[in-house]
Amino acid sequence: MQSGTRGADRHAPDEIAHDADLNGDLDADLNGDLKADLNGDRNGDPDGELGTDADAGLGIGLGAGLDEVTTAVLTGSRLLVAIAVRSVAQVEDRVTVPQFRMLVVLGRRGKAKLVTLADLLGVNPSTAMRMADRLAAAGMIVREVNPQDRRESLMRLTREGERIVEEVTARRRAEISAIVSRMTPEQRQALIGGMTAFTEAGDEPPAPSAHSLGWPGD
Repeated sequence: MQSGTRGADRHAPDEIAHDADLNGDLDADLNGDLKADLNGDRNGDPDGELGTDADAGLGIGLGAGLDEVTTAVLTGSRLLVAIAVRSVAQVEDRVTVPQFRMLVVLGRRGKAKLVTLADLLGVNPSTAMRMADRLAAAGMIVREVNPQDRRESLMRLTREGERIVEEVTARRRAEISAIVSRMTPEQRQALIGGMTAFTEAGDEPPAPSAHSLGWPGD
């Protein structure tokens, strides 16, 4: 991203420092989206009996070593991260990548305290507060008094914040679907098994439907 005033406000240096980590988080979310898109093709092999032929369709043998698999996943992750960055770039005049990630977390949790957001985003509370201030000024989040402790505030998305997340998610899903449509049925079947195993090993929850915000746990 270019320097200058963008998003809800100017990029803060400590926000920019977290861009790479946040892209990794978006990659994990994309894995869930892709699995959800592919599950529509699964009814032809409910018992997973196509595994051998499907693996061959992806060009990965059953005896593939750890390095070979890791290289394949890293290559795929570059594509997924590129898709994530392109989808967010469409709204970068309104929100930065770190600010968008805050919207995603709030979409997932519904409401959250500032300290909780800071912890989930891996930033210090002062950084989280600046991000929240800018998003609130842009009308994307609102603060409410915590009914359990009136000294605290809870933050949640406004309809505008939800719309931004939905817009980015729709672009991401469309681009992934276009790529998947160019694969053979056997390759799609193999990808379902591979992505399911990979996301389960990484403790990533299943993606929700295409009509929700598009992020796990929302």
